[in-house]
Amino acid sequence: MKILAIIPAYNEALNIGPLLEQLLKLPLPLEIVVVDDNSPDGTGRLVQAAAERDPRIHLIERPGKLGLGSAQRAGLRYGLAGGYDRMVIMDGDFSHDPAVLPELVKAAETTDVAVGSRYIPGGRILGWSWHRLALSRGSNTLARLALGPALSDWTGAFRCYRREVVAALPLDRMRSDGYAFCEELLYTILHLGFRVSEVPITFADRTRGRSKINRREVVKAALLLVRLGLRRLFLE
Repeated sequence: MKILAIIPAYNEALNIGPLLEQLLKLPLPLEIVVVDDNSPDGTGRLVQAAAERDPRIHLIERPGKLGLGSAQRAGLRYGLAGGYDRMVIMDGDFSHDPAVLPELVKAAETTDVAVGSRYIPGGRILGWSWHRLALSRGSNTLARLALGPALSDWTGAFRCYRREVVAALPLDRMRSDGYAFCEELLYTILHLGFRVSEVPITFADRTRGRSKINRREVVKAALLLVRLGLRRLFLE
């Protein structure tokens, strides 16, 4: 089985080297692709240097900051073209513990998509301020109201997808470029009839570098949820 870890990255020079090192130590047939949006801090150059030392590391270089959703789509297309059986998307700042990746891959043996969940028993968040935690919980509550109670964590990005799921996705017709892509992706997967399970994870706030989420992304995600909720209402 071929497994691909997809890491969207922008200004992660402080984290990307140690993250690649930890991932490649996992007892899995794992390769990595970093989707770098021309990071000013040299993230792409660090990944390219690592790729020259280890053929399991790959780099997609893009001309500018095109958004998390766009980066995830690029990584999933790369996984399809490369014939990978499992594709794991994760953050590049250690908020997603690399040691959990094998658990997600194992969970995907009996389901189509395994989601790393902060909001099921055993899941938790470390290091967030009360207002960021409230925003996250509020976003997930809105997602469950709009999209249904099938999942506890709609907004988390740490997920393992089976190849069959990715091949069935209409990636060219999915419009979200930012963080809202996470919800649109799961909504589409469930609408197509695939099975999604949740694995508890500990989400730790980054200790190096700066978060990329901003108010504009939050508003775009909320508007998408309203649009998808209306679509779900009329379809059902």
